[in-house]
Amino acid sequence: MYKFYLRVFMYLFCFFVSLIGLNAIDFNRYIKKGHVISAWILYFVLAFSLAYLSGSFLMAITYYFQ
Repeated sequence: MYKFYLRVFMYLFCFFVSLIGLNAIDFNRYIKKGHVISAWILYFVLAFSLAYLSGSFLMAITYYFQ
C-alpha cells in the first residue's frame, strides 16, 4: 500500500518541479495572438508529460536498488 502513496507523491513532486522548470522557457514567442487558452493547455500537457517521464524514471531507479 505504501508503494501507491510513494508513486502518487513522486508524480506530484515531479509535476510541480516540471511546472517550475517550464517557467524558464519564454512561450510568448511561440504563441499566436488570441490563442492563450491553447497555450495554457499545451503548458499543462508538457508539465504532465515531463512529470510522468521523470517520475517513472525515478521510481524505476528506486525499485531497481531495493
